[in-house]
Amino acid sequence: GSGLVLLFHSLGEIDGTFGEWGFHKRGNGGFTQTVARAAQAFGAEIRLNTAVSQLITRNGQAVGVALENGDELYANTIVSALDPRRTFLQLADPRELPSDLVTNIEKFKFQGTSAKVNFALNGLPTYPALPNRTDMYRGFINIGPSMDYLERAFDDAKYGTFSKRPYLDCCIQSMIDPDMTPPGKHIMSCFVQYAPYKLKDSDWETERENLGDTVQKTFASFFPNFNDLILHREVVTPLDIERKVGLSEGNIFAGEFLTPQMYFFRPAAGWNQYRTPIKGYYQCGSGTHPGGCVMGAPGQLAARQILGDLQKK
Repeated sequence: GSGLVLLFHSLGEIDGTFGEWGFHKRGNGGFTQTVARAAQAFGAEIRLNTAVSQLITRNGQAVGVALENGDELYANTIVSALDPRRTFLQLADPRELPSDLVTNIEKFKFQGTSAKVNFALNGLPTYPALPNRTDMYRGFINIGPSMDYLERAFDDAKYGTFSKRPYLDCCIQSMIDPDMTPPGKHIMSCFVQYAPYKLKDSDWETERENLGDTVQKTFASFFPNFNDLILHREVVTPLDIERKVGLSEGNIFAGEFLTPQMYFFRPAAGWNQYRTPIKGYYQCGSGTHPGGCVMGAPGQLAARQILGDLQKK
């Protein structure tokens, strides 16, 4: 529930200060490029635009993966950073897994409720109460004035539509990293709640720009000059997150943050230590303990488990 998510975010730490989050130069795209360069320096080969369709096993042992283009790659150890549904029910053959694990993964809840709207701006928005405080744009702009406001936003999603007055968590990244835009220009991303993956009486292809209009109108109600600054807008729905990032149902944590899906139960009881029932096949990523956010903890813990197992051989 929301209390668990609040606790999780409060545990964020930067340079010894808890409850804080950092920004990577050039954003998360820059972060992934940094990790890629580090991996390549140690001899890793990275294939882009190369989807894996199936895990290859022999006598209960993972030996490789089949790609959608028909190629096959073989290795002694296979590690999946995909969410639990894709790791266990799509790449692996469920018939090779214990029935109770398959049942648990089938019941694992994924429904995403978040969207993003990104803006390219011709200047900074002005907040009438603090017209000269541009320094405040180096932090987050939260639009959720009251508990009643948040409750109404959630109510819309509860009945199968996106929030008509959404909660927004916005960041003007170019105020933190000026190299991201030309002088005088800015980019702003808005994290949006609530936008359920499953809409009751419509679909996201139909509602995409309606969501963008709603976010734009909501932000402009607090920053009156906002509409005049917009150069470009990109709307990212839960369906887009599923398609582009490979997260089932667009859940940004690779599975909902619910007490029955955390700690020893992530992704399932008895399988929270990064191994799987298939020898040589491991899991990592946000669908494993301790969960989502860009922190690397699941991968680091999985790597320790894998290295420990390899040393025993």
